[in-house]
Order: sequence, then C-alpha cells, then structure tokens
Amino acid sequence: MAWREEVARVKVARFAGETYWGRPLAGFGDPAARVLLIGLAPAAHGGNRTGRVFTGDASGDFLWSALYATGFADRPSSRRADDGLTLTGAYIAAAVRCAPPQNRPTPQERDTCAPYLARELALLDRVRVLVPLGGFGWQAALRSIESAGHVVPRPRPGFGHGAEATVGPYALVGSYHPSQQNTFTGRLTAPMLEAVLRRARVLAAG
Repeated sequence: MAWREEVARVKVARFAGETYWGRPLAGFGDPAARVLLIGLAPAAHGGNRTGRVFTGDASGDFLWSALYATGFADRPSSRRADDGLTLTGAYIAAAVRCAPPQNRPTPQERDTCAPYLARELALLDRVRVLVPLGGFGWQAALRSIESAGHVVPRPRPGFGHGAEATVGPYALVGSYHPSQQNTFTGRLTAPMLEAVLRRARVLAAG
C-alpha cells in the first residue's frame, strides 16, 4: 500500500503532469457479463495512474485490442478511465487491487485482496466463464470459486494457455498474461489471446 501511494506521488517523467489515481481498483465492465477476466494487479503507471484496470499501458493496449477483435469491447484501445470505452458480455477484475512492486504481490497482499474478488464474482451472478490471465489469476479464480462453497477437484486443475477446467458452475479457460514480457517475446500473440476469448464466448453461450 505504501509503495502504491509513493509511486503515485513520485510518478515518472512521461506522466509528471498527471494526477494519479493511486488507490485500490475495482473491476470494470458489463454487470450482466457472462465472462469474467481475472488479471494480476494494477500496473504502477497504468491502472494505478488512470483509475481503471488495464488502462493506459502496453498490457492494456494488447488486451483491449483482443477484446475489440472478439466483440467484447467497443474500441481497440483505452488510455483514460473516462474515454467512454464499454464492454458487452465481459467484466475485468484483478486478483490484487493495488499496484505491487515489480508486479509481484506478496502472499499477504494476495490474501488481503482475495475477498474482494470473491464478492465481485458473487455479484456478477450471470458469469459462467472465467478467463484467468496468467497463473496467479488462475489460482485466484480457483480460490474465489472455492470460497463460494464449490468443490475444487484434487489435484487442482493446472494452468496453461488454453487450459480448460470445470469447477462448480464455472468453466475456466486460461491465457498467458498480456504482459510485455510475454507479448514482446512472442509467448503470447494476438491470435492466441483472441482464440481464448472466442472459446470463452462459446462456452458462455452454452
């Protein structure tokens, strides 16, 4: 929490003239969504700056483009929380609600934020498909489902890009996280992410 506020105060040169959000982030999207995407945490100079998850950074650019290509978003990019972007049929939340140093949440941050994701999932009562972005999001999704009283199989379903599992009333479809580490190296390409989102749409309609 202290680091989140410090980075919002100090800023970086390219955003020196901007007022940072610098607070925890709630999810964003269609309250009637059938697909819930689960990210890791707000980026220090992305969501922590703009006030909306996956907004104003390269990871968000990659994700919004894929959501637009698959019909979930009404535009392919988002730079500000007030830019008018809307989602239809999808909602995005983060497993951890504050920007962590080096994008590496501590176990304490993970556990402190877990109830918020669980409550958000409970409120999104039409969601049938979860799309965790990365292994951290996958584990957060399983914990949220379990906290709702559903039995998670043992051994727990393993994460992988395109991995699928059914847990309680939910289908899970995994994707690598759209971090620059994955997108710049080609580990995650636009067609790969779009394929996962299209699969999620099919499962949500089933």
